[in-house]
Amino acid sequence: MSAESELLAKAEQRTAVFGVMGLGYVGLPLAVEIAASGYRVLGFDVNPRVVEGVNAGRSHIIDVPGRRVQELVSAGRLEATGELDRLGEVDAIAICVPTPLSKTRDPDISYVMAAARSLSSTLRAGQAVILESTTYPGTTRELLLPVFEQRGLTPGKDAFLAFSPERVDPGNPVWHTRNTPKVVGGLTPSCLRVVLALYRPVFDTLVPVSSPEAAELVKLLENTFRSVNIGLVNEMAIVCDKLGVDVWEVIEAAATKPFGFMKFTPGPGLGGHCIPVDPHYLAWKMRGLNYKTRFIEVAAEVNAEMPAFWARQVAARLNDHCKPVRGSQILVVGVTYKKDVDDLRESPVLDIMRLLRAQGAKLSYHDPFVPELVEDGEVLRSVPLTADAVRAADCVVIGTDHSGVDYDLICREAQAIVDTRNALRGRVKQR
Repeated sequence: MSAESELLAKAEQRTAVFGVMGLGYVGLPLAVEIAASGYRVLGFDVNPRVVEGVNAGRSHIIDVPGRRVQELVSAGRLEATGELDRLGEVDAIAICVPTPLSKTRDPDISYVMAAARSLSSTLRAGQAVILESTTYPGTTRELLLPVFEQRGLTPGKDAFLAFSPERVDPGNPVWHTRNTPKVVGGLTPSCLRVVLALYRPVFDTLVPVSSPEAAELVKLLENTFRSVNIGLVNEMAIVCDKLGVDVWEVIEAAATKPFGFMKFTPGPGLGGHCIPVDPHYLAWKMRGLNYKTRFIEVAAEVNAEMPAFWARQVAARLNDHCKPVRGSQILVVGVTYKKDVDDLRESPVLDIMRLLRAQGAKLSYHDPFVPELVEDGEVLRSVPLTADAVRAADCVVIGTDHSGVDYDLICREAQAIVDTRNALRGRVKQR
């Protein structure tokens, strides 16, 4: 029996063993969904606390209920380990490691390279490798194909290689791992067939494309589209501020057009694991091909300016009350990058706080999802949102529009308010 036929049979019978490298915001939800579909899953992570927690039936990801992890661990379908030499035990390996930016805003693919090094000593005939981490077009072919060649394996014949971009949206109550359409690009037609068969029980909808490069570019297009449109609406917020017009009123009115307009909203800037990062991967790749991605660069400039814009808005509100930023008490409500999650990655609210602190403001914060955070070596703890706490602040800054916050209390008690998210719509104008 050929390697392809064997893996197709294992997929059909759910006897394939899946490995998931990286049990973070992408890897753990994927591992849980794969295990729930009937496969046995071995999760790999370098963090001993993550490994210990998963094996004890605990979840460290807000979108994954602990009871689901517990049920799958108890049923023997989910196990975690830090022993990378066990990669040889599995039939399919999904790589879900981080792909951040370096300090120079260039792609940091060190985690993908580390995964490739781990595979270089364990990859065997009959395995399928699926890169899920967002990266620049060409990564799958340039970094993982050489591992196959080094091991004397021919992709599509002895083993299988594909790229399938993660599409995780933390905190989304509607779209999650299973029902979000899954794009797959195989290195060869045989690679594509095998990975589609392996993933068919896991995802409701599969979207095959012709190559790993096409799949890599799909993810970058999706998030570049959002970055550029958010940059446009953020610039419109600055324009409206200078014209003395309510940007939220303009957006809501424009959104009544039933065609040719898609609603985006301004905010404190870009945050999270994708939108602030992914377009830079494409821009970096194109610079190597002597092409400047102008839309991406301009959108990045506008979005990066938003924390400074909102810090200036705070200064203006304080000035209305004859107060300087230096020495003023600022209460920040919500510090995560989006509502109703505990994710601080790339949160622009933290940038606003740093800018205000640099001007001498005295900061406190309230966030039901973040009990404490460390800023400039100082540990800050979330304060209760009480009438006394709101009254004591010279200005309240709404950084994240969490659902469970008592905004009526803020409206009643705050001396001055800067609302970066329009959380107070229908309650009160910024004052």
